[in-house]
Amino acid sequence: MSLFTKIAVVALVFSPAPLMAKDNLGIFSDWGAFRDPQIPRCYAIAQPDEVRGRRAYKPYATIAYWPKRGVRGQFHVRVSRDMRKKQAITLIVGSRRFALTGGGADAWSKDRKMDAAIVAALRSADTMEVTATDTNGNTIRDVYLLRGAATAMDAAALGCAKRD
Repeated sequence: MSLFTKIAVVALVFSPAPLMAKDNLGIFSDWGAFRDPQIPRCYAIAQPDEVRGRRAYKPYATIAYWPKRGVRGQFHVRVSRDMRKKQAITLIVGSRRFALTGGGADAWSKDRKMDAAIVAALRSADTMEVTATDTNGNTIRDVYLLRGAATAMDAAALGCAKRD
């Protein structure tokens, strides 16, 4: 399956709206950028390059822009299977470590300050890794390549710039 096809599948999973409702802002190596004008929102998105263990979900990571909410660069990740409750969720970007919050199969940064730090780290690292423990006590480890991440984030930010 081509990278574009993988990203398109992830984009479809990310929203209940049909894929045709999204504007493709570009595919940049391992990352893509999309705009959903009906919400409105824009986001950079990627699938992991490596997943440890079985998959219950199609994992992905996004950096989102929600102009009506005043949100810029919000980090979100869906891991490959449900996480154990009250379990640590760690994001490693290059040499930086972040303690995420979340539940089920979804995790976010704890606040806007952490979002900004994650975005800055994504711009200068080669890989990103999300680790947690699943409901059976097994390690979840989803590894992302960051080629194209900065360009995809810029395209998403521009795609929602000055929009209501």
